[in-house]
Amino acid sequence: MSARYAMAAAVVAVLTAACASSSSRESTLEAGLTVILAGDQRPPEERARDAYRHPKETLWFFGIRPETRVLEVWPEPGWYTAVIAPLVREKGKYYAGVIAADPSSKYITRRLEEYHARLAARPDLYDRVAVVTFPSDGGDAVPPGSVDMVVTFRNIHNWMARGQAAQAFQTMYRALKPGGVLGVVEHRGNPAVPQDPKAKSGYVNEDYAIKLIEDQGFRLVAKSGVNDNPRDTKDYEQGVWTLPPTYRLGAKDHDKYAAIGESDRFTLKFVKPSR
Repeated sequence: MSARYAMAAAVVAVLTAACASSSSRESTLEAGLTVILAGDQRPPEERARDAYRHPKETLWFFGIRPETRVLEVWPEPGWYTAVIAPLVREKGKYYAGVIAADPSSKYITRRLEEYHARLAARPDLYDRVAVVTFPSDGGDAVPPGSVDMVVTFRNIHNWMARGQAAQAFQTMYRALKPGGVLGVVEHRGNPAVPQDPKAKSGYVNEDYAIKLIEDQGFRLVAKSGVNDNPRDTKDYEQGVWTLPPTYRLGAKDHDKYAAIGESDRFTLKFVKPSR
């Protein structure tokens, strides 16, 4: 058995070994995530970012389980795909809600091609991934009420820049079953600075995001500090992209920004009310 298929088999073995008790299920989930996070489907540069993104703790906070039907919105280039898709492959379902194709955009075309290539390279882990287009006009990505969870990571500023944030969350709301969970991570802005409606710096004020999302029908149920970074001063020449991993200023003050690390991020859990 090749190393890659051995890893897939190890994930299955761990996730099918749970006993009936809640504590056993939780310890099995933690063990399964540990195996996945160490897997060779994640290149070293992705694993190195765990120190800033805290994937195990973040997904635990959202309440994901092996049987979860989850839609990730704009998953490209696949950082979280490599964690979530193996976790839910056997008992749940992973929907990759990719950005809508745009033949006029070389960036979007390349982004989608690279994402599909990544999935094709590991059929042992990604053969059951359902790739769907996440619409920009507020339409449906999946049948209404068909998923248990929607997650999205550092994308609100992108939708704000396009004037599509409200429509994006409307689509997510319809996708979720009543009682379903929306998990959101985003670069946290300085609350003393008025929110730029286009979020040109990449930062979004937490209160602004909460109101935006609750205005679409969601209810905030919990906050986590797992992705907080108090070293982030949020006042950089090139916005959030000044920090790693982008380093938009290149060698200028590189060590200073490396010491800060990736951005300060809010981590929020919402639910779609059951009526």
